[in-house]
Amino acid sequence: MEQLSAISYQLSVIEDYFPELDEVQKKQLAALYDLYADWNAKINVISRKDIENLYLHHVLHSLGIVRMLKFKEGSSVMDLGTGGGFPGIPLSVFFPEVKFHLTDSIGKKVKVAQAVAQAIGLQNVSFFHGRGEEEKQLFDFVVSRAVMPLADLVKTVSKNIKKQQQNALPNGLICLKGGELQSEIVPFRKKALSIELSEYFKEPYFKSKKVVYIPL
Repeated sequence: MEQLSAISYQLSVIEDYFPELDEVQKKQLAALYDLYADWNAKINVISRKDIENLYLHHVLHSLGIVRMLKFKEGSSVMDLGTGGGFPGIPLSVFFPEVKFHLTDSIGKKVKVAQAVAQAIGLQNVSFFHGRGEEEKQLFDFVVSRAVMPLADLVKTVSKNIKKQQQNALPNGLICLKGGELQSEIVPFRKKALSIELSEYFKEPYFKSKKVVYIPL
């Protein structure tokens, strides 16, 4: 019972931060806990200690990208190194009119993300099991969650960015990062944008979390 109330509380926090979510989206998000808890018992996609914080540490964190940019309808976005589906699955729920392509080099994690997407009825996602270097398709944006240093990310995904802009920001890379980033940002400081998620989300977890955007 205590666990259920904790999960309900976390869901209500997300709904408070994003009042624009409709009933279908709320139901899709609400279904994630049981799905990930079930999969996590078989395949360790989220730290076993952290599954209780799924909504704050994983779903809400993923939605931090919305604070940098609201993708325009018809946009295409690749999630590099999605793991079990973060940030791609929460973003796919939030932006049903945007196409998301979730990639990871670990097959069993892609399998989890596929199963979760299918279970909640997502129609706007595709998947690729392989390394980022192997993905040849073009996208408006690439998103990522602390997969590798910024310089490596830029080197890996520059080939995947479309030339033509349709969003408020020029096409490029948007990634979720934590901790001290100064040295990573130095090569891109003239064009990179960075926001502190603690300015938007009051929970202690977000104290050192950032969203970094680099046009490519």
